[in-house]
Amino acid sequence: MKHTVIEKIFREHAEEEVKPGSIVWINLDVVSARDFGGPNVVKNYRKAYGSSQVFDAGKVFFTFDLTVPPKTIQYANNQQVCRDFAGEQGIKVYDVDQGIGTHTFIEQGFALPGTIVVGTDSHMNILGAVNCFGQGMGDVDITFGFRFGRTWFQVPETVKVVLKGKPQAAFSAKDLTLYILGVLKTGKLLGKAVEFYGPAVENLDLAGRITLLSMITEMGGIVGFIPFRGAAPPAHEGPENSTSNRRGKQARFSNKPPGSNNKDTAEELKQINGLSSLPAEVRADEGGHYAETIEIDVSGIGPMVSEPPYPHNVKKITEIEKVKVDFGFIGSCTNGRIEDLEAARRILKGKQLAPGVRLAVVPATRAVYYEAMERGILFDLLKAGAIISNPGCGGCAQGHIGMTGKGEVMVSTGNRNFPGKQGDGQNYLTSPEVVAYSVLKGYLSAPPE
Repeated sequence: MKHTVIEKIFREHAEEEVKPGSIVWINLDVVSARDFGGPNVVKNYRKAYGSSQVFDAGKVFFTFDLTVPPKTIQYANNQQVCRDFAGEQGIKVYDVDQGIGTHTFIEQGFALPGTIVVGTDSHMNILGAVNCFGQGMGDVDITFGFRFGRTWFQVPETVKVVLKGKPQAAFSAKDLTLYILGVLKTGKLLGKAVEFYGPAVENLDLAGRITLLSMITEMGGIVGFIPFRGAAPPAHEGPENSTSNRRGKQARFSNKPPGSNNKDTAEELKQINGLSSLPAEVRADEGGHYAETIEIDVSGIGPMVSEPPYPHNVKKITEIEKVKVDFGFIGSCTNGRIEDLEAARRILKGKQLAPGVRLAVVPATRAVYYEAMERGILFDLLKAGAIISNPGCGGCAQGHIGMTGKGEVMVSTGNRNFPGKQGDGQNYLTSPEVVAYSVLKGYLSAPPE
């Protein structure tokens, strides 16, 4: 029988037959809870299992990224509840100084091709960028996962999306992502896995893949995958891939020129997480069954914008009337990588924000922050007038790094623009390049090609 990517990953983690629609029990490689949801996991665990040990302290984690440092006493207490439990259980905590949990798992070598990583973050599916099945779950399911290292799942059908045509030279991964979201909306992938094919997506660097697959949630999908660029590395079962040796690795980054992608995806991943070898990429079988094949023509797309109040309200920026901008945000799990900060720096270096306009910049992780400091990116953004915050979700967490007041307009690299998400104002989603140029000009606008 021929299988899709998600079916292949499940087959390696389940004892039952894996086919679309079937319910299987799957063994988990990593189980995590963040500062939102984590306290409920602890409460549930103590009530159901008392002081019993988690299934494997080396595979269970807390990640604090949503409100870091805590903005209220309640958030501070919630985080401390998790720290206390972690101390009792010998669990690793990626605390308020580390950044976004999903990105940390990539950098630390826990999210690897063919693995399954679950947590209380609704954007865990971002891990599909590294060929890992990441899935956000409720606190009850995660509690069970903490104790037993397994969970049940209904095997989703898979949709194949084939991108045809060649975008404009000025397009970014966020433009491509928003364009796809505008076509698919929230119904075509609802409850399904998706595999993306075509040069426009397969040539994305790892940061670009993260951008696209971080918004599978906004498309209604379960998880997305993209074939790795370059030859898949051989499978490796040596000690370098053991959990004990992966813990605590210092993330490393390539210093490739901005916008270039001269390494295959596996090489990029190895440079980020510092591993010398990776498990082999999981590729779909030729002739595997797909619920649907959707072709999307991306010819000629350029800078795209998602208008409030929904992410799928996508238009070309040339189709939107002049909109005055008050606040810009660059960051989030969608666009907080070093490539995103560098893209903004290229536009803002040596210039000043428009009078009365603010810009907040939040690196995704401590490692991204460190590299951005070393390369002078944060210095140039600060000189241009930006506010630089500590690593984390930043503007995606209501109340952190600033909110908009009624009547104000924010341009954001985040993934959601629902009313109240980042204040009482309106929120337009777009790329780092458009955010940077918009806060420079004072109105929603794209840089010249």
